[in-house]
Amino acid sequence: MTTILVTGGTGTLGRLVTERLRGDGHEVRGLSRHAEPYAVDLREGGPTLGRAVDGVDVIVHCASTPKGGDERAARNLIEAARRAQVPHLVYISIVGVDRVPFGYYKTKHAVERLIEESGLGWTVLRTTQFHDLVRTMLRGFARLPVMLLPAGVDDQPIEVAEVADRLAELALEAPAGRVADMGGPEVLTFPELARAYLRAEGRRRPVLSVPLAGKTYRAFRSGGHLAPQQAVGRRTFEEYVKEERVAR
Repeated sequence: MTTILVTGGTGTLGRLVTERLRGDGHEVRGLSRHAEPYAVDLREGGPTLGRAVDGVDVIVHCASTPKGGDERAARNLIEAARRAQVPHLVYISIVGVDRVPFGYYKTKHAVERLIEESGLGWTVLRTTQFHDLVRTMLRGFARLPVMLLPAGVDDQPIEVAEVADRLAELALEAPAGRVADMGGPEVLTFPELARAYLRAEGRRRPVLSVPLAGKTYRAFRSGGHLAPQQAVGRRTFEEYVKEERVAR
């Protein structure tokens, strides 16, 4: 039996990783800001973080927020892992963090570098955007009478449960460095994604593509966030939104 710490253990991804590993009989400690007995704000660190990492074989680092503080959190986690001599740190990242100059992506890339230079055994998995993130974006666009979408931008959403399965596998393997990216099964334009979402919701909206400006937009237009050669996902976005609608 392996002892594993999952940061962000109550989050969308971390919760599923925890369930997978516990289901396979491993001891899993879930760390989040409010979940006892390992309630820790990684940005602050503290003695509870030391107790959380003590004696673990692997850390799966899923905790992240676009609101800031990921680098500070990673430094605190790495320092605690070094003191506890944790042999393996697994990190979930995003396809394109080294190609798209989006603020959150740059932060994720910086965390990758911290982990690579930590002296710990490490594994980094990059994936494309999760289905639920894309759906949330489209729900926001659909609040207006006309859905205004970024012109010329494609996306490749992936099922979060499939990513959780892969992270659970990696946690039980030896440190592997940067592993192959995971992309969703289809690269679709934003109008195609929007129409799939509207069909699932039984709604009608005109869809209008709007050109934007700036380096970040150009990087998204060029497909810097896509992994078409690694389209290993199985559940499509249309299947996801239909099934989520039925489940509500």
